[in-house]
Amino acid sequence: MNRRLSTILLAAFVVAAISSYLVYRIAGRQMHPAQAPTTAIIVAAQDLPVGTLIKDGDLTTAQWMGAPPKGSIVSKDAAIGRGVVSELYQGEPIFDSRLAAAGSGGGLAATIRPGMRACAVRVDDVVGVAGFVTPGMRVDVLVSGTGPGAAPAEGPKVKTLLQNIEVLSAGTNIQKDNEGKAVNVAVVNLLVTPQQAELLSLASSQTKIQLVLRNPLDTETAKTPSIAMASVFSDGEAPAKPKNVVFKKPEPKVQAPPPNVYLVQVLNGGKHTEEKFSDSQQQ
Repeated sequence: MNRRLSTILLAAFVVAAISSYLVYRIAGRQMHPAQAPTTAIIVAAQDLPVGTLIKDGDLTTAQWMGAPPKGSIVSKDAAIGRGVVSELYQGEPIFDSRLAAAGSGGGLAATIRPGMRACAVRVDDVVGVAGFVTPGMRVDVLVSGTGPGAAPAEGPKVKTLLQNIEVLSAGTNIQKDNEGKAVNVAVVNLLVTPQQAELLSLASSQTKIQLVLRNPLDTETAKTPSIAMASVFSDGEAPAKPKNVVFKKPEPKVQAPPPNVYLVQVLNGGKHTEEKFSDSQQQ
């Protein structure tokens, strides 16, 4: 083998070795990227329903790639002893907004936001929308009955009392069954303002209450007039208003004043006579 051919082969070998090394470095970086720093955060060790008072065994730690999510809890001490206000699932990060304030305890009271009230409304299976009223849903409250001063011909009326009201719990248990329905709808707790709680309390004692489901994304307040029973059977025509019967008091009879009597004396010589005349005789 001559000297020139050996030089060419050596140069080719060097170029191939350098190219192989560069390809190896580039492929190695793509297959094994640099590990981002991780942060330990607190996650749920098991499913935690609404109202649960968190204990140490309900929590565990997990590594989160990069910076922890905003509002997440990174210490067990910040979550232990607080109530769950929004259902948590196993492995889900624990956020501060999903827990009640420290010291407020657990159960239904922990889910009531400041300035609001939980008002219990007694319903039956039909009035409770056949068991489909579950925590977190939105409902309208309808009342039906006969109001004071209503005309007997109109019958009972129905009116939309409150709209877009959040359901806190359905039944004696605030949890759901396997199908996502309320366990018992004998009592439904609604999240209302103090003024709305007064309306519900008064309406529940005087009228019948019915709940109507609505889409949670539909927040528009509808303007609906109250409907009377007479309108239901009017076949689309406005029911005739009952005529008010006015009883007039008979006028007392006015007695005519007694007629005026005039006395006329007639002297005819020695003869003396008297004549009486009245106004009725002159007419």
